[in-house]
Amino acid sequence: MPRQSLLETMLEGLLLHWVWDAIYRNWALIGIVCTLILLVVTPTLILRKYVNIVRNIMDDTPPPLSMGVVDFERIEGERFDFRSFDGHALSGMLLAGNVERCSRGLIIFAHEYASDAYSSVRYCRPLLEAGYDVLTFDFRGHGRSSQEQGYKPRQWASDREQADMLGAIAYAEDYLEQRGRPKELGLFGISRGACAAILGAVGVPSVRAIVTDGAFSTDTTLEHLMKRWAIIFAKVRFVAQNHPPIFWRYLRWMLLRHCRRKFGCRFPSVRKAMVRLGERPVFLIHGEKDSFIPVSQSQMLYDLAMGPKSLWIVPGAKHNQSVVAQPRQYAGRVVRFFDEHLAAEASPYDWESPENKAVRPAASGLRSG
Repeated sequence: MPRQSLLETMLEGLLLHWVWDAIYRNWALIGIVCTLILLVVTPTLILRKYVNIVRNIMDDTPPPLSMGVVDFERIEGERFDFRSFDGHALSGMLLAGNVERCSRGLIIFAHEYASDAYSSVRYCRPLLEAGYDVLTFDFRGHGRSSQEQGYKPRQWASDREQADMLGAIAYAEDYLEQRGRPKELGLFGISRGACAAILGAVGVPSVRAIVTDGAFSTDTTLEHLMKRWAIIFAKVRFVAQNHPPIFWRYLRWMLLRHCRRKFGCRFPSVRKAMVRLGERPVFLIHGEKDSFIPVSQSQMLYDLAMGPKSLWIVPGAKHNQSVVAQPRQYAGRVVRFFDEHLAAEASPYDWESPENKAVRPAASGLRSG
């Protein structure tokens, strides 16, 4: 055998002997390190799978009944342009209340995802009849408002919708100030618009009362979806059903960080914003049969509210359909809430009285344009 090959064989033998000797002497430490690596790598792979699943749901799945709502008669109002809080160009419309009654106040309406400013009439016609003025607007990427380059609106309220809501509030405050009226506003939001209303009202004293329909907090709703879809896609269902609570909270945090990088926007917590509203009166409406946003979301927000609060779970109503399922009660409760917390005096028209068997199809004497 050549001398060089013999030397290489001897060195390899010495190296192998040293490695086995090191393993023998430090087997406990090596076992601990391997266990830690296994404990880190395995959950990371599981989390990445869950994050990808829910991110796709978050990006591509619209809520039911979010588009094509045409069960109302449009009303044209006074059109105006204004700026979002981050400077984005938006379009709005002012609907003036019944001319036969003194104005009871100004209410900003925030439409649901994939809708526009005109949908305000579907929900606000009784308010107009009662003498309230309604300022309705299109969120960016909806209706007449311009699309932001590089931003895709989704059914989850982001910092963009929050900025749009703040811009509408600022415009409404200027509108009232120019007319010598007190800076007192009501907010009325539907689904994602309800989330934006809560987010926009934090720290704004002019907002005196808030009505929401189908409100939810993105973080806790995503956690609910993660649990539901994890069970469907998991290979070992028992494991997916028995993750500890801290696992889901960490996964939620991970998902929101991932989406912030992927989508280029933040998704503020409505749950935290509700606490920061302080003593603001809030009226939460939610459909009992809502298959997209669980009733527990409005119940959670109701429990967190610190001021005067009401929660109405509408029997038989699906997502954004409470106004259709119970039109007379819907009108009466919303008007009565704003009468109590925004207007100087109550509306003389009782929408829930026995002689009024349904909401009237059109409000007489409305000012337009």
